[in-house]
Amino acid sequence: MAKPRTAPATAPDTVWLSSGRHVGSGAEESVRQRLTGLKDDGEIDDHLEYDARRDDVERRAFEARWRVAGDIVVRARLTIGPPSGMVDSREWTLVAEADRPWNLDWPSPTTMFWPEDASWDHDMVPGLRLRESNPLPAEDKELKRLLKDCGRHTESIHIVVHEAMTPDQLGRRPLAPLMPASLRHRIVEHRATPDQYRIVNWALYDLGVRVPRGGAVVLPGTPARPGYEDHDFTVRSVFLDGSQPKDLVETVVRYASLPRPLAPWAEQAVAELRDEWHLFTVDEARALVAQYSEALQAMTKSRDLYREAAERAHEALDAFREGSAAPAVPSARGEEPRKPARFSLRALTKPLERVGGGAKLQRPANSDAAQDTAAHDTAASGTEDDGPSGSVERDSP
Repeated sequence: MAKPRTAPATAPDTVWLSSGRHVGSGAEESVRQRLTGLKDDGEIDDHLEYDARRDDVERRAFEARWRVAGDIVVRARLTIGPPSGMVDSREWTLVAEADRPWNLDWPSPTTMFWPEDASWDHDMVPGLRLRESNPLPAEDKELKRLLKDCGRHTESIHIVVHEAMTPDQLGRRPLAPLMPASLRHRIVEHRATPDQYRIVNWALYDLGVRVPRGGAVVLPGTPARPGYEDHDFTVRSVFLDGSQPKDLVETVVRYASLPRPLAPWAEQAVAELRDEWHLFTVDEARALVAQYSEALQAMTKSRDLYREAAERAHEALDAFREGSAAPAVPSARGEEPRKPARFSLRALTKPLERVGGGAKLQRPANSDAAQDTAAHDTAASGTEDDGPSGSVERDSP
């Protein structure tokens, strides 16, 4: 019988999460310089760098802490993996959590770690960028494969925009910078030319969505977010004139507010941020030391109680063994203890007497005759011996 599939965990509303690839060299140095500059300028409270090896994979971790909206503390962790592929490409994961539900108008955590001029903005799907407008491939099968990969292998928000007519220079600008600050680095924009209207909808058929002519649609992802309906996240028209597309922005914000299923790597990233945090404040460090001290005292007390209970158990066991070795206690009537019964031939043969319908065992006849003859002979001999001595002498006259 197949086990029932459990629903994946969803991201808490206090968490901001993204991932991508850095192409080229100097990924760690770029982050290091960015954090140092922000610390010197007072933009962040503090930062920390350390090795985060897991499953025999070398990773580099950076932690940073800053404040938003006055006193709301944000803790963030960026992890950079080892180089992979033919080029120097390194995957990165960035997760941040605030003390309150995340506000999309807050600064994007990527701007706290990555500088503007670094090549960190590559999506997990090869060939796509996070801060740019990505034209769809001209070849039909490649276009379909690309959109399918976008729905399965990325955590970014993918938007497909169809151009009703060829836009001018202003219309070709990316739409991501017009989004709220915390969404700008989580969006991948796909552009379909006017003559790709039919082919792009053919490619989107497997995903269950359609893009209107001159409009846009937000892709559902795999698995689709709870509450996703294609007609709710479809924009009828998008004016590509350089102005802010209000309808599209409102649609993307509603999509980002849906519960977000966590992939295994994303769930692990959230757990590491919470359970393996290193960058503590002085007050947090003192509170942590006090918590460890209380736990140590409780463990010590439990150990002492366990030792005392073990000693008492050993004493009770020794007393029981000594009591078992003492002589048997006489019975209440003062009678002597009975001795064990000795072997009796009669007790052995008694059951045999009941064989044959309860008849008793009979002695052989010749045995009885022999016993009678022996008794007669003994009596006769006794008479002869007693004759002389037993005779009475008469006095002669």
